[in-house]
Amino acid sequence: MAIRDVEVQRMVDSQSLPNDEELQLWVEKALSDYSKDAEVVIRIVDTDEISGLNQQYRLKTGPTNILSFPFEVPEGVSGLNLLGDLVVCAEVLQQEAIAQRKTLKDHWAHIIIHGILHLIGYDHIKAKDALEMEAKEIHLLQQLRIDNPYQETEVNG
Repeated sequence: MAIRDVEVQRMVDSQSLPNDEELQLWVEKALSDYSKDAEVVIRIVDTDEISGLNQQYRLKTGPTNILSFPFEVPEGVSGLNLLGDLVVCAEVLQQEAIAQRKTLKDHWAHIIIHGILHLIGYDHIKAKDALEMEAKEIHLLQQLRIDNPYQETEVNG
């Protein structure tokens, strides 16, 4: 069985953050078809930190929910199991969960799975790739008894 090592860095303090066991479960679920050992860092940050990284690496202004930084193994180096880093903004996730009428825990699960899939090569730039990635996310989330995150929820009233 492949080893999944998850390091969690909490740069914000909130009662609504997922615990290490939940994060580990979601990482393992996202990597269920990945046969190699994997080390991942999940850094939970505030809007200032994610905004700075978003500007620096994507040339986009303002906060985002998650950034994925795949580890690029230097030439000639072997034996490293580092997949990469996920940087997640807790405040943005909370705002999105409210706006999308989802539980915060379900939204966290989706975003962590989404980020891990990016680290192992999935992308959503092209429509075909986006459909493949979304289908994978939906399938993995269903196994966790979490509804399709891409399904629009009806607003009553």
